[in-house]
Amino acid sequence: MTELLVVIAVIAIIAAVSIPTLWTYYRSAALRSAAERTVSLLNNARQLAIRLNTTVCVTVDATGIQYHQGTCGAAAYTGPGTDSAGYMKLDTGMTLSGTNNLCFSYLGSVPNPLPAGCNSTLAGTITVTRAQGGSMDVIIASTGRVRIQ
Repeated sequence: MTELLVVIAVIAIIAAVSIPTLWTYYRSAALRSAAERTVSLLNNARQLAIRLNTTVCVTVDATGIQYHQGTCGAAAYTGPGTDSAGYMKLDTGMTLSGTNNLCFSYLGSVPNPLPAGCNSTLAGTITVTRAQGGSMDVIIASTGRVRIQ
């Protein structure tokens, strides 16, 4: 019986020490996942512009992204991964902010001439923020390359 109590005490101590570490890992993994999803959505917009041989504008609001073909004022693109309004959301508790109206040309870079409503340079930063704290930046280069910083 004494051995059983010692084993239970050791397990309780290990759990008490490891739970804060696991919780920190969970929070940072959720934030990293949202940043990776944002990179994926931006890369999908770039690939869509190349595939459709047109300009694709990416509009960003607090909780998600929409694609627009041609100009930023055009109707939202609906396709795989979008809802009926063409909206792609991030997970609950994650928000986006930063550069809006990013446009990709059929070459995957800045369109020339620049369509109405597009940001004057493709380069920009989108910040992914977790409601409980923490943020990551998604950097878009003028060449169309997207990365997490």
